[in-house]
Amino acid sequence: MNRVINEKIKAVLQKYFGFEQFKGEQEEIIQNVLDGKDSFVLMPTGGGKSLTFQLPSLILDGTAIVISPLIALMKNQVDAMRSFSMEEGVAHFLNSSLTKPQIAQVREDVLAQKTRLLYVAPESLTKEENVEFLKNVKISFYAIDEAHCISEWGHDFRPEYRRIRPIIDEIGRAPIIALTATATPKVQNDIQKNLGILDAQVFKASFFRQNLYYEVRAKVNPEKQIIRFIKENTGKSGIIYCLSRKKVEELAEMLIVNDIKALAYHAGMDSATRSANQDKFLMEDVDVIVATIAFGMGIDKPDVRFVIHYDIPKSLEGYYQETGRAGRDGGEGRCITFYSYADIQKLEKFMQGKPVAEQEIGRQLLLETVSYAESSVCRPKMLLNYFGETLAEPCGNCDNCLNPKPKFEAQDAILQVLNAVDVVKERYKGEHIAEILSGKDTAAVKSYKHHKLKIFGSGSEYDVRYWNAVIRQALIYKFLIKDIENYGLLKFTEEGLKYRNEPFSIKMSKDHDYEASENDDLSGDGSAVATAADDELFKMLKSLRKKMSQVKNVPPFVIFQDPSLVDMAIHYPISLDELQNISGVGAGKAHKYGKEFIELIKRYVEEKEIIRPNDMVMKSVVNKSGNKVHIIQSIDRKVSFDDIANSKGMEMNDLLNEVEVIVNSGTKVDITYYINEVMEEDTQQDIYSYFAEAETDDLAAAMEELSDSDYSEEDIRLIRIKFMSEMAN
Repeated sequence: MNRVINEKIKAVLQKYFGFEQFKGEQEEIIQNVLDGKDSFVLMPTGGGKSLTFQLPSLILDGTAIVISPLIALMKNQVDAMRSFSMEEGVAHFLNSSLTKPQIAQVREDVLAQKTRLLYVAPESLTKEENVEFLKNVKISFYAIDEAHCISEWGHDFRPEYRRIRPIIDEIGRAPIIALTATATPKVQNDIQKNLGILDAQVFKASFFRQNLYYEVRAKVNPEKQIIRFIKENTGKSGIIYCLSRKKVEELAEMLIVNDIKALAYHAGMDSATRSANQDKFLMEDVDVIVATIAFGMGIDKPDVRFVIHYDIPKSLEGYYQETGRAGRDGGEGRCITFYSYADIQKLEKFMQGKPVAEQEIGRQLLLETVSYAESSVCRPKMLLNYFGETLAEPCGNCDNCLNPKPKFEAQDAILQVLNAVDVVKERYKGEHIAEILSGKDTAAVKSYKHHKLKIFGSGSEYDVRYWNAVIRQALIYKFLIKDIENYGLLKFTEEGLKYRNEPFSIKMSKDHDYEASENDDLSGDGSAVATAADDELFKMLKSLRKKMSQVKNVPPFVIFQDPSLVDMAIHYPISLDELQNISGVGAGKAHKYGKEFIELIKRYVEEKEIIRPNDMVMKSVVNKSGNKVHIIQSIDRKVSFDDIANSKGMEMNDLLNEVEVIVNSGTKVDITYYINEVMEEDTQQDIYSYFAEAETDDLAAAMEELSDSDYSEEDIRLIRIKFMSEMAN
């Protein structure tokens, strides 16, 4: 009997899908569905999950109900199924995008038994009229796609997903297949428990994909790095993920002005534009999509060559799924992530105000992401460990493997961690253990009186970050596990107990400290490079500035400030357009003073045969800041600075920063009316005279020089703005 079924499965595979062979465990999963048993399928992106419910739906009598979270995903898969079959009604979706006549057509095809697959959003499934309709339909099985949405510990939790099981019971029981590309043991348990399929046959494919290259870079000038990377990979398809819609639009615009074929995609766009942009990406009319995380779920584009995360993701599940969209055809797939701890702090801030339980979950998931980003362990090895899989050898194809950091002996440190876990009776999370060992007397440590333990501060020569790294190493070696039911609590394994009695040498590398390199620039391969200016050129530029200042009878800094000259001596701009990308140089200054500078640089570059850095081709988007326009217009109307600041919800310090940027970039503004309101004429003249004779416009130097006169910092900044506007612009 089984042989007959197997032959039938293979015949359907060849006839409808055009494949000769199954991938991985596809055949076993399909057989399980055909046998009427519940299934839980954990298979990475690109592993062929869809086939495991599409194929059996064509063999079994009745209609398979596929519960799916995204309209774009449904449309994509319905189109694919219709392309496999001669029958137009073989697959349908039922969601809020349909008109009444379209819904009537779907129901007619389902009742006529033409439809083998009906895709339904969880929100549509719970509507009373749909429940009543489905009660009259012969259902072959239920497929819950993107099943991680069920779990509160999953990266894309949807409360409607937790109501699926009661609805299934109301409509009528049939076998269930739950599918996801990302689930930790905790999430898997939560999914099975919620769906009532704890006894389901579990199918797990390996998460390891040798063709994917993983790299984490410090978030320093990320736009420059991204543009340089894409220019070096011209014509290749890629996805760039950002957390906010605003950043998606800004970055897409930045790419477009730099002659990169790119489009934006986020939930705030109307559905027609979103669909059109997605189709242009699939049809290769554009190379790059800049998107929020929703983009890509179920999108079957095999040749995405790079996935870049502009912002660090909220969880490793989401991160793994998004990076999995690269290289699905087995070809090149580069996964580059920009990381700054400031982004983590921003994400933590967003959690404030949410229910306590939700905040706790969010913090735990973020902590795992931080651990991954800062770790110097082989990246796939760490990812696989997170999903409960062991990679025997380092991948040899990630930034940590290709550029390993020096290793040190970690045996004693691991034993210290295991001892601490024992002392607190396996009841605390990794972060708490790290705080105890480093001697950090946080509120949590004090509340449990752990600051009185003998082990408190026993590893105080190292910080919390170091001890977290040691704990991760203990997890990778399977000396400790995280309790599934009490997520995050560290528990001993048999191997851990054995290691305490029979320790052996373990080498580990010190974690990355990306904050330390926040002020460095990065080379194309993500490694820090020296950004020292060309000293000879810098001296020549200073000399030119001095001559021009004498001719124009203004202090040298009025023409260009020192940071601008340093930037010129790094990037060698040779056109007015390029000069405008230099720090502190706007269109006004570039056109007023720039000609002699770019001529000098051009001659110097030719004489020295200098190869200029690629990132100078980056063009800036025209500043369309609403604040900038509002401030200039308000100053033109002589509105008080206090009123301007209040109207924009700004502090005075922030307003002065904005005005300084406006003036230093070459725009002239007259703020005399406001200065006259807040400052005596003698004070104005005294500070103005200082800047007229000064060698530098440095604020600290001005305050020190004028310290006897008791002028406020605000007074000095206002006069400096007036001076720069009148003399430089």
